[in-house]
Amino acid sequence: MQSLKKWLKYNWAHTQIRLVLILTVSVFLIILAVSLTSYYTSKSVLQEELSEPQRQMLQFNMNVIDDSIKESDQVAIQVALNANVYQFLTSEVQNSYSNISELYQLLSTLVSNSKYVKSIYIYDLKRGSFVAIPQGYSSSKLTFDDSAWIGVADEFGDKMTVIKQRQVPAGASKNGSELTLFRKIKLQGEFRGIVAVNLKDEELFSKLNTSLNDINRMRYIIDERGEILYSVSNFEFDQEAMGQVLAKLKEEHNGDITYRDRKLLVNQLESPVTGWKYVSIVVQDSLLAKSKKVRDTVLLVSIAALALGGVTIFYINAEAFRPVRRLRQLFSAYERREDGMGGIDLEKLTDELISNHAHLSRLVRETISEASSKLLHDMYTGNLTGKRDIQEKWDRYFSDWQKAPVYVAILSIDKFEEWLRRYSDSDRSLLKFAFANIIAELFEPQWRIVCTDFGRDKTAVLLQPREQGESAEKKLSEAIGVIFDLLKFGVSAGVSTPQTDVTRLKQAMLEAENALAYRVYQGYGQVIPFHKVSEHEVKDPLPVGRALEELIHAIQAGDEPTANDAMDRIFSHLRTQYEYPSAVVSFLQEVAERIEQLHPAEEQETGPAYEQFETLHLDDIRLELNRRMVPLIQRYRQLVESKDFMMCQRMIDYMKEHLGEPIGIPEIADSIGISSSLASQVFKQETGETIYNYLTQLRVDRAAELLIKTDSRISDIALMVGYQHENSFIRIFRKFKDITPGKYRDMMRTRMDFPIE
Repeated sequence: MQSLKKWLKYNWAHTQIRLVLILTVSVFLIILAVSLTSYYTSKSVLQEELSEPQRQMLQFNMNVIDDSIKESDQVAIQVALNANVYQFLTSEVQNSYSNISELYQLLSTLVSNSKYVKSIYIYDLKRGSFVAIPQGYSSSKLTFDDSAWIGVADEFGDKMTVIKQRQVPAGASKNGSELTLFRKIKLQGEFRGIVAVNLKDEELFSKLNTSLNDINRMRYIIDERGEILYSVSNFEFDQEAMGQVLAKLKEEHNGDITYRDRKLLVNQLESPVTGWKYVSIVVQDSLLAKSKKVRDTVLLVSIAALALGGVTIFYINAEAFRPVRRLRQLFSAYERREDGMGGIDLEKLTDELISNHAHLSRLVRETISEASSKLLHDMYTGNLTGKRDIQEKWDRYFSDWQKAPVYVAILSIDKFEEWLRRYSDSDRSLLKFAFANIIAELFEPQWRIVCTDFGRDKTAVLLQPREQGESAEKKLSEAIGVIFDLLKFGVSAGVSTPQTDVTRLKQAMLEAENALAYRVYQGYGQVIPFHKVSEHEVKDPLPVGRALEELIHAIQAGDEPTANDAMDRIFSHLRTQYEYPSAVVSFLQEVAERIEQLHPAEEQETGPAYEQFETLHLDDIRLELNRRMVPLIQRYRQLVESKDFMMCQRMIDYMKEHLGEPIGIPEIADSIGISSSLASQVFKQETGETIYNYLTQLRVDRAAELLIKTDSRISDIALMVGYQHENSFIRIFRKFKDITPGKYRDMMRTRMDFPIE
């Protein structure tokens, strides 16, 4: 900076250089102003001429599509208000032939009379059944080939309609649509069903394909979730890049933006009917090419003028200051004394040399510190195993260390999972940095020390005493106490035996980790030397498998006293037998996993159930297992106490096991030891369905599955599902499915690609 000031001072004092510099800069600025003014003026005029027609065309397209959506919504309203739909949703016998036929005719008429409607579905929220064109009636989503959209019921909120893009199953693409209008069906204020109007998106958006001339342009329709519903373009463009451009658009944004050196003119409108955004993007590169060429040419002229001035100034400098240039090269790092004596200021020179040396020394120390930490990390992870490589890097990074023994300590944050929940990501990084600094400050200068973050809860510390008699255990205990006082969380440590061979540092790390594992017995905030636990031996494996099974059975029986007794025996054995910590943690991991498996799948906790056990004491592990166990016991107790529910489940299980036998209500009631009348009463009370209807539905559903997946004859399938006469089976099947078994098989085989068993 000082040299630059001197150079400017010397040149500004020279009259010729000053004149050339002023003229050069003036000419450069004038030419630059002319080029930029001409470019932006032409660009502004072009945008004004192009933007308004684009906006008018976008408005026209939006109005046409909005009218089409309104027309489709009227179709949905007409369906929702139809009396046959009311009967379908409220009647006890839902699959009435007359009602389904009239509904089918209504839907057929509406589809044929609408230009934009592809198909219509009616869905009963309570019973999960469908009426659709051309599929007809389906009693369950399992037999309806396009039912993945029913979760839209949770998206309505206070709205009556939802329009969204969705994925259509491969087998349903003929009748389904990727763009669907959903409308609520409310009966007496209650949300009872959904009308799904599948739209012909190509017909709906066809107007967007018109008026695309030779100008490079794109048109997009974006839904309320920011997803592209439809796009049309008359040239190839990176769609992923265009997605990023659309993401940059703000609400009601119009004008031009620059993306990846491309000038884009943007118009955007929002539909008051659907909430969709209609976006028109015109690439201006070809339109502005001539203006850019003029701008660039004038800009090059200005740069040439500036370069010419610079060459002139350089030549004047070369000739005028040649005698002093050599002197400046010799003493460029120093300054002349202010007294005019012409000598070198030795005091200032000394200060600069010392300052530069201190700066370089600091850089070297930081580099060596990072390299030595990485050496320990590579040895721990197994990325560095060769003895020669280890010794060479040790000699390079630890040259100031002596040949004395070294210790490895591995420190771990107690109750690590709780610590993670307590602090944010940024706070965790700051706390671990403070944690390492506290250790380094307390050990220096009596110890040589290197700290390395091993990830998660662990930090490794390599220690070497500068003097004999220093105790690593005592100093670590002091550091752990300071960390707790200042940072308010606990830390435990395992310490290796002293090592004189640096190629065996990996062994020392394993010793420290092994000692640290005994935290499960000894508690938090402890320093555990390896030599105190190295003699620990266990002859027999953990004989607590039977107690674990008793625990699981007690939970499933809802017996809390027995479960607590089994848990007490498990932990009593672990404490008295003093097993290996790794075996204890592994076994308690299995206990946690077995308990977690008793939960329903949707309630199970994500991730391994044992992650936090490695940093916990036995007492806290017991509390954690109790936290998971008690709600399960209460859940199972409620199920066991529900006698009617259990009887109902046993009847259903009996029906499923004997589906191919000619059983009736007497046999089902006898299977659980109660009368037929009581069985019918209990079943109706618990399921809302009669035993006969439930059994018949099970048989029809199984028959439908066999018709699709096997080539068995209809008479054989009738026997498989408990009907002795084929005609009886056909009559019942048609009553429930509104179609004969043979036609059902043909229809479903053409729509679904099932492998034949």
